[in-house]
Order: sequence, then structure tokens, then C-alpha cells
Amino acid sequence: MKPVFRGLLLVMLLLCIPSADARQNRARQADAQRPNIVFIMSDDHAAHAISAYGSKLIQTPHIDRLAKEGMKFENCFVTNSICTPSRAAILTGKYAHLNGVPVFNHIDSTQPQLQKYLQAAGYHTGMVGKWHLGGNDPKRPEEGKPAGFDYWNILPGQGAYFDPVMIENGQRKKLSGYTTDVITDLSIEFVKNRPQDKPFFLMYHHKAPHRNWQPAEKYRKQYENYEPPIPATFDDDYKGKSDAARQSTMHIDTDLNDNDTKGKPPAGLSGAALKRWKFKRYMQDYLACVQSLDDNIGRFLEFLDKSGLAQNTIVIYTSDQGFFLGEHNFYDKRFMYEESLRMPFLIRWPSRIKSGSVSKGMILNVDFAPLMLDAAGVKVPADMQGRSFLPLLSGQTPAGWRTSMYYRYYHPGHHNVAAHYGIRTHRYKLIFFNKLNQWELYDLQKDPQEMKNVYQDPAYAKVVEQLKAELLRQRKSLNDNDQFADALPQDDVG
Repeated sequence: MKPVFRGLLLVMLLLCIPSADARQNRARQADAQRPNIVFIMSDDHAAHAISAYGSKLIQTPHIDRLAKEGMKFENCFVTNSICTPSRAAILTGKYAHLNGVPVFNHIDSTQPQLQKYLQAAGYHTGMVGKWHLGGNDPKRPEEGKPAGFDYWNILPGQGAYFDPVMIENGQRKKLSGYTTDVITDLSIEFVKNRPQDKPFFLMYHHKAPHRNWQPAEKYRKQYENYEPPIPATFDDDYKGKSDAARQSTMHIDTDLNDNDTKGKPPAGLSGAALKRWKFKRYMQDYLACVQSLDDNIGRFLEFLDKSGLAQNTIVIYTSDQGFFLGEHNFYDKRFMYEESLRMPFLIRWPSRIKSGSVSKGMILNVDFAPLMLDAAGVKVPADMQGRSFLPLLSGQTPAGWRTSMYYRYYHPGHHNVAAHYGIRTHRYKLIFFNKLNQWELYDLQKDPQEMKNVYQDPAYAKVVEQLKAELLRQRKSLNDNDQFADALPQDDVG
């Protein structure tokens, strides 16, 4: 080939190779198309205290916006109904027996987590609010410490409702104000101060409405004369059930204390009247905390609107598990009963989800990380036990999607709720209290309030056989080989 032609060919090849600036522009355009993700989570907010889920207790118009403008999931469940294990399951996409957090113990911060994958994929990552996975002990600063975040500002342990201490990138600071407001302010500031050339991922996590339910004065007054409706199962006597419900210490009448009710009951109250007084005080404060939560989420959504970010931002709302609001004479969670097992899950993504959509697909908290990674265009790691439910957002059911879920609660300590595990299908729930060697079975179609244990009913013998087989299958497929049979980790989260 003659030199002139070689030169001409070289020039043509060089013209075909994009310049560094062109490549950077394309990368920026790709980043601009990837959705931002805001993952809002509260603590102990029951789905039946959200009006989008038909609540008779409260109106939550701002949280409801996500259902009206996005999708509501009616069958979202937790795999271990307690705060710290649920958070670990969400971040790792793995059940407690594999992620190492079955109780209130620190998470191993070196293991892969949702935010680490997103950060590596080019997302600007932030965590604001309740972390509750460790990293609060000055003597063990690295254990449980948030990792994979460009910015983090967390409450130590449970945190306070007023004038909270918060840990900002390792530095403790005392802040002023009501914590629900403070967490929202900090979350808005994170978005305002983000790099403009990257998509962002924000975990905007509230303390409210965790025990002992301290509302701001505005909301306390709003509910001071509130008369809550009594749940249909309020006076459950646990007849025909295992010993677990009777042995637990999370009963409205005997276990709510003066700190919970913000004072002693009126003199002379006893029996049913005292129980109803305690329930009223509990509900007034709990719902007042939820109302402040709803207003602040409304404030955050309005900020996204005014900033022009709403269209390309996925907004998720959930709670770390369900919660009892007087049902079966209970407060708190832990049990596999519906009020504790069921989580709210609302998601808005304007470019992908049709407004007002509803899904009955069964999703779990271990699915949240795979979904967010999939939505961000990041490959879901093969070792995650959860599955992305991205097709459900468009009304499509993925092949082989689950029709049953596995639950396991380990903790024999707080509230004395017996350890148990079980299986839930769309119709049935089988629970085995393994330390008591006692079983419960509920036909959720005939008995949605779980008042009648039919485990011993001969008419359900075949159902019991099928459910036990499915329970064994799930335990094997999830590799739950009683990793914590001999000893549980020490409770060490404040």
C-alpha cells in the first residue's frame, strides 16, 4: 500500500474513534437516563395505619400519593419481623441465617450490600436517619459502621425523638428539633448538594413511629381527643392456639407501662376499662407520630417536584416490618401473624409504572435490593436470595414467581416471643414454634384474622402435609441449616 493511502486510511480510522470528550459526554448522557432512587423507610409503621391500605385509623394523604401515582403491593412480607434483621435482609438480599444478623447484632460491614453495588456503578449514595445496624460504639468504630455511602448521617441506636445526637460521617453532633423534621431536612440537603453529573441513591430512614411514640406537640394536640376504633380481635383469648401468645410480654393490658402511656392511668380503672384506656393512649401517640411522618414525606415529595427531579426518580415507601395495633391484645411485632408479617410497599416511577397500579404478587424484603439494582441497570449478584420483581411493576409476572414465603424469628429475649418459623401461601399459614414443639395453622381465606388454629382439624390433614413439605423444601433451598441453633449473636445494638 502506498504511503499516501496508508496515511489517508489512518486519518479515516482516527475520525471513527470517539474523542475522550465525546466518550465522557455519552457516559454523562447514560447517567442522566438512569433513575435516581429514594428509598424511604419508617420503623414499625403498620400497613393498616396507611389510608392507601384501607386504614380506619388515620388518613395519610402524602404517603398515599405514591400509591395514586405509582403502584401498591398488597402482599409484601418480612422474613424476620424485627428491626435490625429486617434492615440487614434489605441491604444484603439475604436471609438472616446467611447475612449474620438474626437478632439485634451488628452487621458485618465488609460483606456486599446494596449501596456498595450502586456506588460502584456510579451512583452518589447517601444514608440519613435510622441505621440500627451498629457502628455506634466508639470502642468498636468499624463494626457495623455504614459502608458504601458517600455521605451518611445516622442516629446512634434507636435515637431520640427530640434534639437528636446524630453521627455524620463518623462525627457526633447534637442537633435541635423534632427528629422526623430533622431527618427530612438532612435528606433534602443531601439531594441539593449532590454531584450534578451522577444519579443518586438515598436511604431516607425515619425513627418514627417506634416505641415509645413521642409526637411533636402539634400532632399530640391533634390526637389528644382521638377515640380509636377497637380491633375485632382485641379480646382474643388465644383458645386453641399454642402457648406462645400467652407467654409473650407484649400485651396491651398487662405490658404497656407508664412510660408508654406517658403517665399513670386514672385511679380506679381496672379490667376492660384499663385495657381500653391504655390502648387509647397508645394509639393517640402512635398515630400522631405517623401523622408527622406523613407530613414530612409530603414535604420531601414536594421538594422533588419543585426541583424537577420527580420524573426520573424512583420513590419507594416501606416500613421495616409490620406492627400490632391492638390486634390479639398485642403491640410490637415479632410474631408471624399478619399484622406483624405484612409490610407496606409503595413505589412511584413515572416513566415505568402506571398510576394507580396494584399488584398482588408476593414480594419479600430480601427482594428490595435486587429490584433496585435491576432498576439501576446493575446485574443482580447470583448469591442474593431475593429476586428482582421489576416485571411486576409493568403488570407482568416473572416465570416461576413465588406462591409461598419462608419466615423465621429467632429471638427468645425481648417480649418473650417464642422462636418460630413457618410458611405462608396465598391461602394458608403454617407456624412451628420450634422450642415449644407446637404448631398453628390458619386458613386465611376463611379466617383472615387468624382466630382459629385448625392444625388438629382432620379436614386440613392433607393441607398440613403439603405445607410441611413446602416448608422443608424452602429451608433446604434457602440453606437454612440452623446456623444459630447453638447460640445467637449477642444483642449489641443500642
